[in-house]
Amino acid sequence: MKYVTVGGVSASAVSLGCMRMAGLEEKKVDEIVGCASENGINFFDHADIYGKGDSERLFGGYLKRHKGEREKLFLQTKCAIHDGQYDFSKEHIVRSVEGSLSRLGVDYVDFLLLHRPDTLMEPEEVAEAFDELESSGKVRRFGVSNHNPMQIELLKTAVKQPLVVNQLQFSVTEAGMVTSGMNANMKNEESQMHDGGVLEYSRIKKMTVQAWSPFQYGFFKGSFIDNEDFPALNAKLAEIGEKYGLTKTGVAAAWILRHPAGMQVIAGTMNPVRLTEICKAADVTLTRSEWYEIYRAAGHCLP
Repeated sequence: MKYVTVGGVSASAVSLGCMRMAGLEEKKVDEIVGCASENGINFFDHADIYGKGDSERLFGGYLKRHKGEREKLFLQTKCAIHDGQYDFSKEHIVRSVEGSLSRLGVDYVDFLLLHRPDTLMEPEEVAEAFDELESSGKVRRFGVSNHNPMQIELLKTAVKQPLVVNQLQFSVTEAGMVTSGMNANMKNEESQMHDGGVLEYSRIKKMTVQAWSPFQYGFFKGSFIDNEDFPALNAKLAEIGEKYGLTKTGVAAAWILRHPAGMQVIAGTMNPVRLTEICKAADVTLTRSEWYEIYRAAGHCLP
């Protein structure tokens, strides 16, 4: 397993995203978390809304059954979505973290992210929440999710803690973070910038990009792996996978990890075999030519 620096700590390049953990039996939870640990994963991603809190409760059960595991892991959770709204109020942020800690059965989380931008945000109120959570020892590091550069800069007018993570949708098919940059000074569709240059901003500011839905196309439309709508891409993934002993899923993960931004892949699978396939990607570095071959096979143009 390759490790990347996230907020000053050494974190696995592949993180287990626990959104789909809700509803699993204890045995299955132990199986997938155990598989993650065996493959070198030390970073686990949660959110207060995943399974209406059930994902965190189930993970907390795992920690109770496996004494001594907590200090070996980095736990990340997210807050700000509830009841059909986004909420960056101090009251909600603090209450959300306390709820997550209770469900996880821990005294602190290593990372707290603001899940989706709240346009009614008062930066000073967020700062008060972060200060309280940091001083009480309940949160050690902070970040955001799905934020553009100016939203982050607005937060930083009041928030004093470093914002070390931005979790963003990114895959070979949903690659707007790179397509807009490579089509700069053009008038084609892929030149449109929807994120304010967040990839370059993140690299400049030393923020780790965490790629969510790394094997999905669209907004939860489904996986592009073995999808008949992506024949050229799947053929190229298979071809390169044969060279490295990776599955198509593994190559798609390696494509993300090849980027010099030092991204993390958030793998949301609850299938141990599939998770192992993804983890193998962390030990493979694609060549520049292979990266661009996959990029073009996904239908992206080079001007």
